[in-house]
Amino acid sequence: MEGMDPVLLTGTASAHLGRELAHALGVAPADCHFERFPDGEMHVEVPETVRGRTAVIVQTTTPPTGEHLLELLLMADACWRAGAARLEAVVPYLGYARQDRRGRPGEPLGGRLMADLLSQGRFARVLVVDLHSPALEGCFGAPLEHLTALPLLADALRPNVTDTSVVVAPDLGAVKRAEALARLLGRPWAVIHKVRLSGEEVHASGLMGEVRGRRPILVDDMVSTGGTLAAAAGTLREAGCADDFTVVTTHALLVGPAVERLRTMPLTRLVRTDSVEPQEGLPFPQQVVTLAPLVARALRP
Repeated sequence: MEGMDPVLLTGTASAHLGRELAHALGVAPADCHFERFPDGEMHVEVPETVRGRTAVIVQTTTPPTGEHLLELLLMADACWRAGAARLEAVVPYLGYARQDRRGRPGEPLGGRLMADLLSQGRFARVLVVDLHSPALEGCFGAPLEHLTALPLLADALRPNVTDTSVVVAPDLGAVKRAEALARLLGRPWAVIHKVRLSGEEVHASGLMGEVRGRRPILVDDMVSTGGTLAAAAGTLREAGCADDFTVVTTHALLVGPAVERLRTMPLTRLVRTDSVEPQEGLPFPQQVVTLAPLVARALRP
C-alpha cells in the first residue's frame, strides 16, 4: 500500500470487520462522524488527518444496499476533498452481483451498474470477497482485487470434520466452491440440482454423490432467504444423510424467512464471515470467522 501510515475508516455497515481489521493492521480506526438530517439525508465527516495519506474505507453493501453504497461514496468524496493522497475501498459483500445478466429485454444489469457507481469513488483499488459473479471483475473502472474466504472457512471447519463428513453444493452454481472446499478438507463432495421457481421458492430435483449416513457440510457463497438450503436439506434427508448439518457461507445475509428455514433444519452450526454484520440471538449456533487477516494481507505492501 502506498504510504507508511494509512488511515482506516469504517462505515456503519461494517463495524465488526472494521474493529477486527484495525487490530490486524495495528492501527486505530479514524473517528468518523455520521448523522441523519431530519429529511433522512446522510451527513458524513471524516477527520482532517486523512490529508496526504492513504484512506482505506471499509463498507459492505448489504441491505439496504443503496443506502450503504451512498454512504461509502460520501465517505470517499469527503476523503478526496480533505486531501487524501489515495483511496482504497474494502467492499466485502457487493450487492446486486447476482444481477450479472439480463433474463429478458427490459431488465437492468444491476451488477454492472454497481461497478459503474463505485467508479465514482475515485478509488485506486477495490477489494471484494467471494464475488457472486466473477464476470463482473471486468466491469470495474478501478483495479479489483478479488479475495476468497474459503481457506479461512476451511480452517474454522477442520476441527469438526470427520471421516463421515461430506461437502455438498446445494446447486450447480456452488459446484466449484464445494469442490475447492472438499479439496482443502480432504473430503468427498456431492451436488444437488435445483430449479428456481421464484425469488424465494426453490425445488431440488436431483442428487449426485454418496451422502447416506454422512454428515453434510452445505457450502454456498451466500445465504439470502435460505430457500436453496431448505430444498437441499430435504433432498439430503430423503437420501439418508445424518441429521447433523453444517452450513458454511461467506455472506450470511439471512433475510426474509431465512432464519426460520435454517431453524427447522437439523443444523449443528452456521459458519460464516463478518462480510455481513453478525446477527445476534439466532436460534442456532453460529461461528463468525473474521475476514480481517485476509484483508490485512491484501492491504499490506
